[in-house]
Amino acid sequence: MSTMIAPARETVRAADRVAAARRRVTMGETVAQTLTMAWRALKKMRRNPEQFFDVALQPILFTAMFAFVFGGAIAGDVQSYLPLMIPGILAQTVLTTCMATGTQLREDMEKGVFDRFKALPIARIAPLAGPMVADLLRYTIAAALTFGMGLVMGYRPGGGVAGVLAAILLAIVTGWSLAWVFTWVGTIARSAQAVQGISMMILFPLTFLSNAFVPVETLPGWLAAFVRINPVSHLVTAARDLANGPVVSAEVAWTLLACLIVIAIFAPLSVRSYKRHI
Repeated sequence: MSTMIAPARETVRAADRVAAARRRVTMGETVAQTLTMAWRALKKMRRNPEQFFDVALQPILFTAMFAFVFGGAIAGDVQSYLPLMIPGILAQTVLTTCMATGTQLREDMEKGVFDRFKALPIARIAPLAGPMVADLLRYTIAAALTFGMGLVMGYRPGGGVAGVLAAILLAIVTGWSLAWVFTWVGTIARSAQAVQGISMMILFPLTFLSNAFVPVETLPGWLAAFVRINPVSHLVTAARDLANGPVVSAEVAWTLLACLIVIAIFAPLSVRSYKRHI
């Protein structure tokens, strides 16, 4: 038994010595390496166009579908429904897009890509932070297409360009913060399919049990109580105030506060769980 334990201890000590001898990466190098990993993720998206299907098709499909299906029933006509619906589609599209973050992370882990990164003299956080930076482009495209489709259908935001840009920026910040939840799921789940299933179970109830598509006043009392405290409802209301106003209401502050809480909880959890795999 002692002869088996001794080599194992020697192996652990050798690994510790190698880690200790590795040159420390400076903050500037960490930023540069993170941007390099972000560029890698963008090139990966370019070579796999199917990764943009949800970004390019979902805003167009959902905007047209929900407008014509629910417009007459909820607002009387499609034109009157667009100011209510477009900010809701914005929130749904950006938040649904961020689900891909955890799925792609899990796929890279399954393919052994991170085993190669371990052998490189780079910051350990760079392979995790790089795709998070690259996903900002996905959120921006999804948000821009949502408002673009709304304009084609006759939506005229009262907040003008400044209000629309502020609503898009708020949605991107919210999507990026929520992506940390799915990143953490990607580090603990056993497969990419499991990550996708868990992410849908988290996001779909939050999205559809909100005020994204129907006024809260039309809901039963017990459901309206949940909708009012749902963070997605705060995002949708804030986006409506900005795009249709423009009004910087308290909902903007509540949304940003929720984003900070999510990041404070799930960013450390994601990094800690991620480091166990590298």
